Amino acid sequence: MMKKLLLGDEAIAQGALDAGLSGVYAYPGTPSTEITEYIQNSPLAVERNVHRKWCVNEKTAMEAALGMSYMGKRALVCMKHVGLNVCADPFINSAITGTNGGIVVLAADDPSMHSSQDEQDSRFYGKFAMIPVFEPSSQQEAYDMMAEAFDYSEQEHLPVLMRVTTRMAHSRAVVEVAETPREQNALNYDSVAANWVLLPVNARRRNDYVTSQQQHLEDDAAASAHNLLTDGTDHSLGIIASGIAYNYLMECFPNGCPYPVLKVSRYPLPKALVRKITDACDAVLVIEEGQPFIEDMLRGIMPGNAVVKGRLTGELPRTGELNPDVVKRALGIPTEQAYDKSEKVAPRPPALCQGCGHRDVYAAMNEVLLDYPNARVFGDIGCYTLGFLPPYKAIHSCVDMGASITMAKGAADAGQWPALAVIGDSTFTHSGMTGLLDAVNANANITVIISDNLTTAMTGGQDSAGTNKFEAICRGLGVDDAHLHVVVPLPKNMPEITRIIREEIEYQGLSVIIPRRECMQTLQRHLKQKKAKEAKK
Repeated sequence: MMKKLLLGDEAIAQGALDAGLSGVYAYPGTPSTEITEYIQNSPLAVERNVHRKWCVNEKTAMEAALGMSYMGKRALVCMKHVGLNVCADPFINSAITGTNGGIVVLAADDPSMHSSQDEQDSRFYGKFAMIPVFEPSSQQEAYDMMAEAFDYSEQEHLPVLMRVTTRMAHSRAVVEVAETPREQNALNYDSVAANWVLLPVNARRRNDYVTSQQQHLEDDAAASAHNLLTDGTDHSLGIIASGIAYNYLMECFPNGCPYPVLKVSRYPLPKALVRKITDACDAVLVIEEGQPFIEDMLRGIMPGNAVVKGRLTGELPRTGELNPDVVKRALGIPTEQAYDKSEKVAPRPPALCQGCGHRDVYAAMNEVLLDYPNARVFGDIGCYTLGFLPPYKAIHSCVDMGASITMAKGAADAGQWPALAVIGDSTFTHSGMTGLLDAVNANANITVIISDNLTTAMTGGQDSAGTNKFEAICRGLGVDDAHLHVVVPLPKNMPEITRIIREEIEYQGLSVIIPRRECMQTLQRHLKQKKAKEAKK
């Protein structure tokens, strides 16, 4: 074994490579992005020709992984928690098709919403889809679980969902990794074709089979070394801790926990182990990152009179991330005085970068909209969402990837005028194109602004799937060439841009404006790379 200092995301990536990975399929989204980037930069992945290009969205990623699995090879699908909503259709159906080569679906949840719209807990998806869920409690366990998850996926012919949270994904630890990676699976044709054709007659048969697997999956979870019940001297309280919350618990008791502890890192929830701890203790505290997933189920599993405590009863906060101090307070352990940052740290609200093209887009749009006091601007997910904040205060909504165009269309259907949509280049190809097709078919009276900075900027500057294709995409979807414009968002071009925006607002139909200028961050990176190449000559 070798030792490496790895982020949780990097441990997952290395674990997948060492388990014989043939392809990673993902759309960038914090806190999952570094998994795919690590694989993209891995010499082993290059040597083995592991597929490692970004996908247009999470749905296409899941479906491509299913195709690789169909051919017998191992595939990893990575996304943040809201991305699991995007790929829910193929993800849930993948339990019914089953797997040939192993599939691991990695969902990185974001408690406290550091860069997200909600605090969704992806474990519910695993329960809903009736597939095994792994939830590592440390970087080492994240690495080790990847090989186990791929093996288990092939053994049970089911995908495996691995769930991590922000602190696990973005914290580092020393990880022991294998010196000799497993070889990739050979191409095979062992897939049972009828399982993959979800006509009702096939799907009903598979649904019965997957349902019948559940007790077996639960028994395996109870026997897993990752689910560990340890006794304690004080049975007035038992503790059930899952994933990284187990790590926090152990930090509270450096000399060993005096209470019985059930560590849960694999689901279905092992009811037999739960009953053992609830039978033995007067009360049970459930410590879990995210929503009260285990706590809710516990009330239906638990015999006896043990009192259940946790997020639902107030011992732990109902929202936000956990940390060792929060866990200590729930256990009645004194904590140090919290640092009062309100008096020491000046607030630094996020802002668009100096020189960013989105700034000029909003400046032009706001200038025009001074003449339209009832205008509504529907925004989308990306750096440009910061246009909601001062000084621009330019958008009125931001719901989910791609919602800007369809919301603007719906508002226009309701009689709103003017209705504008602002969407970024990567978000447009992710899930805005179908909304634009709806708008084209209805000739909706809306103005769509595709603010193109030539990259997926918000998550670090990954390639954008539609770069240099947007005019062709819009024409292909049926946008009238007379109302399709490309502009360069610079202060010197402000008269031209404001004129075009005004004219297209006044046009009674669908129009698309594409302001295009490279993101300042990627521009600086490209200039540095260019200078470095020139210096070597």
